[in-house]
Formats: sequence, structure tokens, C-alpha cells
Amino acid sequence: MEIYEEIVKLQRAGHKGAVATIVNVRGSIPSFKSAKMLVRDDGSIAGTIGGGCVEAEVWQAAREVMASENPRTLTFDLNQDPKYDTGLVCGGTLEIFIEPVLPSPLLYIFGAGHVSLELYKAAHAAGFEVIVADDRDLYANTERFPAARQVLAEDFDQALARLSPSESSYIVIATRGHRDDMRVLRWAVETPARYIGMIGSKRKIITVFRELTREGLDPHLFDRVHSPVGLDIGAITPEEIAVSIVAELIGLRRHAERALPHMSWFHSNHCPTSAAPEEAAEPLATEPCPNSANPA
Repeated sequence: MEIYEEIVKLQRAGHKGAVATIVNVRGSIPSFKSAKMLVRDDGSIAGTIGGGCVEAEVWQAAREVMASENPRTLTFDLNQDPKYDTGLVCGGTLEIFIEPVLPSPLLYIFGAGHVSLELYKAAHAAGFEVIVADDRDLYANTERFPAARQVLAEDFDQALARLSPSESSYIVIATRGHRDDMRVLRWAVETPARYIGMIGSKRKIITVFRELTREGLDPHLFDRVHSPVGLDIGAITPEEIAVSIVAELIGLRRHAERALPHMSWFHSNHCPTSAAPEEAAEPLATEPCPNSANPA
């Protein structure tokens, strides 16, 4: 039970780990079938699978499983390989299954408007824990977001000062204005969050990115920003937009092998030749991208 309790503690703290379990045994080994060892992301362990060189190799493999987030199985022939003759093993063969322990994915939603509400619903249904922040208590409240882990109804600067995203966190910026978008994005790109996305038209995105680079932020900080956010599925309504965003989050979470039809154009060397639908009358063809060789 200690192992399982430690796994829960690890996940609640937002940390990774890996559990090694002896799943098959032939002959004599210095432990028993189903023995478990938890390796935490700081290198510490709980439990044991017998000690010696086998455990040392499993510890190293567990670190690799944490990094890849993919399970693997190791087989040790203790009779044939002399390096295991350390006095800690008795001969025999064993198989050890190593599986990753991942924290519950946590989604930070900045903004509590219509799209954010639908995003919260879709993300919660997909297994994400959600934290919502908005400076309007009319929108940011537990009545609108009853299953959220936390709802912050306060100035964004105050909210940001109290939040600490981890490498397993996801951030979606959907505030009601450029100024708040810039405040949140300025903070977000300095965090280790796994995903950062920002809703907005192409002109809004260019304006925000350009202003932040003028403030002195390294343009490369924006390389991991998904904007426009979500997969390109032709979404129009808040519900459809939420689905497109959550689909992108799931693809990242589950290590989708195929290239995703992402809507972002920002990472290319050239800006698009047309604006978003609501701004089609103002083409952007003459505006250079903020991270291009010659930002304007």
C-alpha cells in the first residue's frame, strides 16, 4: 500500500515517476513476483525489486520511461550474465514491466467567457483538471465552473502571482482584450508549461507578439505558442472551438504520431495573405511576422 500512497502523493504534487513491477519469474530470484519499486522524478525510490545491479538498471530505465512517457519491459537472465553475480541474486530469469506515473493534466484557462466555459466542459470531460482565472466575478465563479479545481476572480496580475504551472500543465489564453492577453502571455512563455495557446484573430496575434518582442522578450520564447489555438477543423461556435482546442491538447498529451492539422501560421517565415474572417477587409500581406528576420 505504501507504493500506491506514494504514487497518489506524486501525482497530486504534479510530478512524474515510474513504477517497476516484477511480472514474470523463472527460477530463483532475490525478490518475488509482483514486487514493485517507484522511482520519482528526483531520482529517489520507494519499495524494492531486490537490490543489486538489476535494480540499478531498472532505475536507469525508469528515468527513460519518465522522459518518454512510454512503458517498457526488461528481461534479466541472472544465470547467464556474470555481471549479476553480486551475491544479491540467486539465479533465474525475471521480467520487469516499467510504466510511467504521470500527474493529472492541469489546464489553466485565462478568461471566463463563452469559449472558456465550453473549453472547461470539454477539457473536464477529457480528464483534465481545470483552473479558471478572470477579473470578472460575474463570469469567474463556481456556479459557472462547478468542477474546476480552482476559480480565481481577481486581477490577472494577482492571479498570475499565485500560480505555478509545471511541465505537465497546459495554458490557454482567452481573455477579452489585448492588454490582458499580453500580460498573461508575457508570464506564460517564462513558465515550463507543456502547452501554451492563445485565442485570437491573426491581426490580434501579430499585435500582441510584436509588442512583447519590443519590450525585450526573446522572439524564440514564442516558438512554442500555439496561436491561433486548436486544430484546423473549421470550428466556428464556442462549442466547436472548444473541441478543436481540447483535441490539440489530447494530441500533445498522448504523443500523437501523425502531424496534426494545426491552425498556427506563426512559425512560418511569411505571414498569411488574408486576415481572419472578422477582419477580412484588412489584409495582412504587407505586415511582416514578429519573429521574422526583419521585424517591423
